[in-house]
Amino acid sequence: MSDTMDEDIEQVTRASATWAAMSLRERAEAMRGVAAGLDSAADHLVPLAMAETHLREARLRGELKRTTFQLRLFADTVEEGAFLEVRMDRPDAQWPMGAHRPDLRRMLVPIGPVLVFSAGNFPFAFSVAGGDTAAAWAAGNAVLVKAHPGHPRLSDATAEVVARSLAAAGAPQHLLRVIHGKDAGVAALKHPSIKAASFTGSIEGGRALFDIAAARPEPIPFYGELGSVNPAFVLPAASTARPQDIAASFLAAVTGSQGQLCTKPGVLLVPAGSPIIEELEQIDVAEGAPLLNLRTSEVFLSTLGRVSEHPGITVLRDGPESRAEAPELTLLRTDVEEVLTDVEGFLTEMFGPAALIVEYGDPADAVRLARELPGQLTATLIGEDEVEGDLELSRELLPILCDRAGRLLWNEWPTGVSVTHAQQHGGPYPATTAPTTTAVGPTAISRFLRPVVYQNFPLALLPGPLLDENPLGVPQHVHG
Repeated sequence: MSDTMDEDIEQVTRASATWAAMSLRERAEAMRGVAAGLDSAADHLVPLAMAETHLREARLRGELKRTTFQLRLFADTVEEGAFLEVRMDRPDAQWPMGAHRPDLRRMLVPIGPVLVFSAGNFPFAFSVAGGDTAAAWAAGNAVLVKAHPGHPRLSDATAEVVARSLAAAGAPQHLLRVIHGKDAGVAALKHPSIKAASFTGSIEGGRALFDIAAARPEPIPFYGELGSVNPAFVLPAASTARPQDIAASFLAAVTGSQGQLCTKPGVLLVPAGSPIIEELEQIDVAEGAPLLNLRTSEVFLSTLGRVSEHPGITVLRDGPESRAEAPELTLLRTDVEEVLTDVEGFLTEMFGPAALIVEYGDPADAVRLARELPGQLTATLIGEDEVEGDLELSRELLPILCDRAGRLLWNEWPTGVSVTHAQQHGGPYPATTAPTTTAVGPTAISRFLRPVVYQNFPLALLPGPLLDENPLGVPQHVHG
């Protein structure tokens, strides 16, 4: 490990201790200051993002707004204090276990310096000042960000804005540091001062990093979002009642952001011979555009080619530019029986403007396929609310899909991930490495906290949230 890396992590470690000791109000105000700084720098940052990612201006400005919104939402959560999960047991000499229950006061505390691996497809919302960084800050930790190679200049520019904003708010220096390069990221992950890490990217890359985190002398939590095809099941009555609407909205979800969203519905199950299939062939869609970078394009074309080579696959729709630098939409077609011969091979995430249409001849076939699904971020049901046939099939599918996905949708597509308190962005492996957590919404803060209980301490030695008088106004759950 280089002297520079050691210095970066030492600085982050010192900043983490200082930040953890600051009041909740000070922490919240600093995060709001970062949000304001990023908003003010939009005209500088957005053009950089456009140049490095090929994403359109409207998409990027919306993403930056999401980024600053979540910083403010997390700041509000910090100030409220409920995220500390304070629980207190009063002494009880008559405790039914047959022994005296002592005074126990439990709360969550910062886990320590956090390493964040930025995502390529969200250069703001899952990058330097994105949701993982916001969650780690909210929990009371400093952050070391491994910048994504797809937008290095934007990463450094964002870090500069953040540093100025934090300094103006009186936050400790080095609360955020940015490093570049694969080797630097691996070295940082192995460093004993790093206490948790998060990642958004491929199954291959995420699993390799997860294994490194687990193999350390001191293993650490690794929150990886890896891959998902987000299956959508169109139920029989809906298939005949509104084929054009379903096809059009599905295509919009598949081609939005050129299909480069982790929640893109990449597999659509429809009844055999459904009129949706003809609609999918005919509805106009946006023209192709360059993908995020050369590496993304290479992986997309390679994966699309591999899935297309299956004997049971036919091309439902493509165009002269479907394999070009700015790929057009590609739709592949098969049936449940073929998919069941090679579930892993057919249900492969195609990170770009492509999807697989799977026909089922009998509702039981849809249920059979659902049982073979690997872990997913989302699963969608498209059905008629008042048609018993669709409701009956849904009742069969829902328990299965609940076991395999973190978010279930009815008559909506999964690409819109609202940043809110009840959101769940995570799922069983390989969707994520930590299915009990979320990467979106204030609940994400809990990933970077750990519980500590104080037993029988005098009030003079207790942290503020654990005091009886509770001067900070932190919610407390008191028993006895």
